[in-house]
Amino acid sequence: MSQYQVIILTAGYGKRMRPLTYTTHKTLLKIGDKTVIQRMIDALLELNLTDINIVTGYQETEIKNYLEQTYPNLEINYIHNQRYAETNNVYSLALALQKISISKDIILIESDLIFDSSVLERLLKSPRGNIALVDHYSSGMDGTVVTVDPEKDIITNIIPPHLQGSNFDFKDKYKTLNIYKFERDFCQSILQPILVYYTQNFESNSYYELILGILIYLRRVDIFAEILQGEKWAEIDDPNDLKIAQFIFDKSSQKKILDSSFGGYWNYDILDYCFLRNMYFPDSSILSDLKNNLANLLHNYGSTQTIVNQKMATYLLCDENRVITLNGASQIYPLLSEYLIGKQVLIPAPSFGEYQRIFPQAITYSDQVGTDTQEIIEKSKNCEVIVIVNPNNPTGTTLKTDWIYNFALINPDKLLIIDESFIEFSSETSILSQLEINPLSNVILIKSLSKVLGVPGLRLGYIYSSKPEIVNWISQKIPIWNLNSLAEYFLEIILKYRDEISDSFTKTMDDRTRFSAQLQTLPFVEKVYPSGGNFILVSLNCDPNFKENLIQSLLSVHNIYVKDVSSKFTDEKTYLRLAVRNTTDNDRFINCVQKVWEAKDQVLL
Repeated sequence: MSQYQVIILTAGYGKRMRPLTYTTHKTLLKIGDKTVIQRMIDALLELNLTDINIVTGYQETEIKNYLEQTYPNLEINYIHNQRYAETNNVYSLALALQKISISKDIILIESDLIFDSSVLERLLKSPRGNIALVDHYSSGMDGTVVTVDPEKDIITNIIPPHLQGSNFDFKDKYKTLNIYKFERDFCQSILQPILVYYTQNFESNSYYELILGILIYLRRVDIFAEILQGEKWAEIDDPNDLKIAQFIFDKSSQKKILDSSFGGYWNYDILDYCFLRNMYFPDSSILSDLKNNLANLLHNYGSTQTIVNQKMATYLLCDENRVITLNGASQIYPLLSEYLIGKQVLIPAPSFGEYQRIFPQAITYSDQVGTDTQEIIEKSKNCEVIVIVNPNNPTGTTLKTDWIYNFALINPDKLLIIDESFIEFSSETSILSQLEINPLSNVILIKSLSKVLGVPGLRLGYIYSSKPEIVNWISQKIPIWNLNSLAEYFLEIILKYRDEISDSFTKTMDDRTRFSAQLQTLPFVEKVYPSGGNFILVSLNCDPNFKENLIQSLLSVHNIYVKDVSSKFTDEKTYLRLAVRNTTDNDRFINCVQKVWEAKDQVLL
């Protein structure tokens, strides 16, 4: 017989989950191969919690029919909240405590949760009476938060969402899971009477957490915080939460979710070795500056493109008439495709995928030849446009800047597109300084600043040319407000941090050297290629099954996401491109890879 009575609140409509809840209750939405309510009931049954009471409201018949079909031998008590459209969880809980005969301690669960049974185990194993499950607050969480006395583990304050103002500080706060264990006597003598009185005489469209907060304030009850230590759970309030929950609870879908997202990784607890950014910039003082000015920046339009170009030129120390600030370097690719339509183009292979996409008919030269430039010279004879990515991505191959400049100088009839998105991490200097002194009208310089300045979320880049025709044509394609205010302000304040920016490049190169040496010690690494970027290309000498197991295990077991670039090469070898992060992250990466290798025989069996 179950030791507890379980109350699950499912009456709500789930407005934030629209449009998915127009015809389906949100507990019947699927995460992987199971619905939300099925995952919840399964976790309860796994711990022999069979005395289940469900408060219904919206789509009551749908929920009952589903549960009766899914659990034909499970007797569930249903309490219907007819006023679900005009009430909130305070009314549903009051109704439940009125309708059931409280004979045991109560476990209260909100229906918009997914959790492992280990979460409930922590609740059940605690010797304390009245308990709230809480977790360390992190970005992306919303809902009720609490403060906790660190010595006694007693909740000192409960703050529902409507009491979290614009200046609310989430530091040292904990997020409630909305899973509680309440003692029978507390429910009978205090909680049930006050909930009923409150809903009958004040309001029924509020949160029961408000009442718990009042009881704590009046010292009528001690509610202890049971703080999770890594147990898996997710709250699903909106459609985006569904994808996050899918990532957490359906390991087989993780790589597909990340591969198709191309970003937005703040939603996922991963160590990202796929996408590239400077780990040492911006520093804490710049982030503090941005944070302190965030409201003002959000409330104001950015400047016109002309002024933003001037600010970019100030940072670059170049002629403002030659530079166009971009909303990320990716903005320029469709414009280049349009501008160069019908031209015969030469591009490196492998390289950044956008060049193959916008120039599908391009001739390619092999970047696998390293710094041997003879193939570029020979194949460029039949081409009008030559693309040089320096350093190249994903190989890290870096050409001499002087060679590129001289090649452009002696080939004035060829248009050179030079992509220097990683140049600061190499031993070469940007060609821009030479072009400022001795301009060449047949050169277009492209630059993504996300990689070198560590701000991919701001979308910053530029294109540079000393040919007015090119600058004017592109300028006409750029909207008057092309950059957001936050990115523009960032351009202003980094002028004070030139030394710190330079130091960040040095630190990254030091980390790259150290990380390369560590990778070379791994038994399945065939070669670690020299790199001029903040990434490293490695080829593997291993069974194809191990490669797949390595990538999957790093993600599903160790939360590390890596990029397989094998498809970019033609030699049928296995290649990984690994971001260079900081020393701590790189050590963790090596340690986790070694664990996967040591377990390979067991896994492959």
